[in-house]
Amino acid sequence: MTISENELLLREGKKIVEALGRTLAPMVEVVLHDLTRPASSIVAISNNLSGREVGDPTTVIGLARITDPDFPDILQNYPNQFPDGRPAKSTSIGLRNSGGEYVAALCLNVDVSMLTSVAASLSQLAQTEPADTPIRESLASPRLDELRATLDRFAAELNKTPHALSPAQRRQAVQQLADLGLMDLKNAQAVVASMLGVARPTVYSYLPQKDPSP
Repeated sequence: MTISENELLLREGKKIVEALGRTLAPMVEVVLHDLTRPASSIVAISNNLSGREVGDPTTVIGLARITDPDFPDILQNYPNQFPDGRPAKSTSIGLRNSGGEYVAALCLNVDVSMLTSVAASLSQLAQTEPADTPIRESLASPRLDELRATLDRFAAELNKTPHALSPAQRRQAVQQLADLGLMDLKNAQAVVASMLGVARPTVYSYLPQKDPSP
């Protein structure tokens, strides 16, 4: 079956989205827009960090490309923001057909908040203390670190961050933590609520409900 040039560009673009999304997970969202239908331009999204779906409309930059054929082919490393307020760094690549018309846009959105957290952790890891520093101890439960690591691992296996989990995935994650006994730790609900970006009562509602004693 013969397909048009525009359809071919979109078909090949979907492959790029899938490959880049898997390669750059969990910190980079990759999106393909069909600029010939701005009202429902998203045709592929990988490593979803923004909560958008296939069929959602194009962005302001997408509309600018549609209306201005002289709009730059590449916008690189410009500041952006996810719907929940997390800072992002974005790159948008316009794809033209042989007639010079914009057909699609390939967009990459980096979760800068994750990189900031990693940078802070590496900075802390590199710090040293003078040899005569007194012994220090931490009163924090080491198992809370296990809880955080388990939740991060659960999200990473889905190519997501904890903030980007769907309600059903959040419930599954909390139930997994509960099965491991990690939700019984002091301050566990507060830690999980912060990582998921939800209120503590929401976390409580995700916990398995125990049958009342007869």
